[in-house]
Amino acid sequence: MAGLARVLVHVRCGGAGGPARFGQRPSFCPAKRLGEQPELALPAELRRRGVAAGVAVLLQTSTSRILLTRRASTLSIFPNVWVPPGGHVEPDEELLDVGLRELEEETGLRLEAGTFSWRMLGLWESIYPPMLSQGLPRRHHIVTYLLLLSTESHEQLEARMCPSKSEVSAYAWLEPPILEAIAATEDGAESLGNGPSTLPATVSITELSNGSSSTTQLPTSTFLNTAPAEGEDMERVSTGTKFALRLWLESLQERGRVQP
Repeated sequence: MAGLARVLVHVRCGGAGGPARFGQRPSFCPAKRLGEQPELALPAELRRRGVAAGVAVLLQTSTSRILLTRRASTLSIFPNVWVPPGGHVEPDEELLDVGLRELEEETGLRLEAGTFSWRMLGLWESIYPPMLSQGLPRRHHIVTYLLLLSTESHEQLEARMCPSKSEVSAYAWLEPPILEAIAATEDGAESLGNGPSTLPATVSITELSNGSSSTTQLPTSTFLNTAPAEGEDMERVSTGTKFALRLWLESLQERGRVQP
């Protein structure tokens, strides 16, 4: 709980870059549905585990690309889902330190002081499984999304990439039109939002397999998948990541770097 308390104190004090969006969660959040269905009580072991704190980082390059990674299929939480690098907050860790540590552990990228600036975007309530139709919750996090603004291009950062094979199965440096389209595909909504009308059929990604990496093309539609209401999950961008991307796009519009 120490990590979560640190997150809340940081947010209430304003953090870097001004106020953050506080306490968002999806419309289908299991915590909300459990409150509406008291007969679906959590086992005592899960209640004792409580809520953990996490940090995820949107790394924006000087060429306005954002790094997303696909979680390894062997991971117990959100396997095969596209997310920014991130992880747990350890006791007494500062949020930025967590983000930088997780970025390096998952991708091999070490950002030196003076090569980036940062700001807090917002907080997201993340529960796994994300829907009650997939089972009772097993993990509960409050995730702080940070934006890291690098002075380096994606080509420069790519040259230093050394992803963790146990955590990452692929990664991609996505351009703003793709990111806008992803942010417009809101999970749980009855219809899609208004994203760019013209998109490429495929997106270039780097896939990791059998100890080596290779560049391949992934259908753009994969990034636009929404969380299924029933049945097993699929390869998609996480709901929390879409929330963070919407905040990122808002920040770009405020700075006049993207036309509304």
